[in-house]
Amino acid sequence: MKKDKALQTILVINAGSSSIKFAQYRGTGALKSILHGKIDRIGLSGTSLTYKASTEPQDRNIVIPTSDRRLTAKFLIDWLEERIGIEAILAVGHRVVHGMEHTAPELITEDLLKELRSFIILDPEHMIVEIQMIEAIRQRYPQLPQFACFDTVFHRDMPRVAKLLALPRRFDSKGIRRYGFHGLSFSYLMGELVHLDGLAASNGRIILAHLGNGASLAAVYDGQSLDTSMGFTPAGGLPMGTRTGDLDPGILSYLLHTEQMTATHFNRMIHQESGLLGVSEISSDMQDLLSKETTDVRAAEAVALFCYQAKKWIGSFSAALGGVDTLVFAGGIGENAPLVRSRICQNLGFLGIELDESLNEQSSSVISSNDSKVKIRIIRTDEELMIARSVQSFNVLNTFSQKETL
Repeated sequence: MKKDKALQTILVINAGSSSIKFAQYRGTGALKSILHGKIDRIGLSGTSLTYKASTEPQDRNIVIPTSDRRLTAKFLIDWLEERIGIEAILAVGHRVVHGMEHTAPELITEDLLKELRSFIILDPEHMIVEIQMIEAIRQRYPQLPQFACFDTVFHRDMPRVAKLLALPRRFDSKGIRRYGFHGLSFSYLMGELVHLDGLAASNGRIILAHLGNGASLAAVYDGQSLDTSMGFTPAGGLPMGTRTGDLDPGILSYLLHTEQMTATHFNRMIHQESGLLGVSEISSDMQDLLSKETTDVRAAEAVALFCYQAKKWIGSFSAALGGVDTLVFAGGIGENAPLVRSRICQNLGFLGIELDESLNEQSSSVISSNDSKVKIRIIRTDEELMIARSVQSFNVLNTFSQKETL
């Protein structure tokens, strides 16, 4: 039996370091979201699934009895199977964080999946759960086409000087260079800037700040990525929920000798035990820390460090761009934490960045003051829509619609 064209949809899976987002889009014509949701606080207490269907009036919440990443992924697959039904899915699109030399989305084959497994060492925090989701769907529905949408593609044309690492040249030939991440989010933000402010504004000097449990900034000029804070892996840049951000490489040598730390232990520390969690010893969640910063100096220092480092990256990218015309905040923290935005923008008047505190407190779409030379925006990013668009670009409706229902 062939799939009913009226039912054909694209399923999107966006597996992050502490959450798994998902969405279902009608695959014919202009994409329309008919279901979206998120499993949040993976690895923490209070793991839950929240979802909203286009046919239902309000969000619904399901408490998940585990915070284990693998069991959480299985829970989601089971829930989607029951909720959506495989007969409605035409194709699945996955956010894949590390793409190394890949320059465009690709159909997932056994060869590509094998290559993705080799990337786990580069980013175990993301790649393991992403591959688990791909393999779980592949095992149950081997004929259902799945697509990898790489976070690194947005930065593929960065100037070579921004990609180079100061290591012996032979390592560059092995692919050890700066790649950058959060590309799906940055692509969406740039598209929204065109829609909101026009092509001329989007071709100006732009700093995009995707601030969440994973956080990075990008300097964009003439619509192209000029530089970005993350580098060879998503552990670099500013401190994040559990990741260190940039680290003096001498620390590795020191810990190997003084702590007898193995590579495995070091990798776990920089990805899972550091950042806001490591400094605060309380939580990796910014809202948790903001609620405790007046009573716990550790929480206060973690928040201060995050804001200070984000401010430094804005200053650095302003220098790389020769000034800045637009600053965009996005991501869970960037969109929902007025106090963090305020502290990041504080004392950046010399760059023309002036915040309107009233607009900022309301999380308005534009939060810059009338005197600000830089337009400061909040844009709610939508990586899932970018993934769905990428899948749609493969013309999946015509290519796969004649295949039998699995």
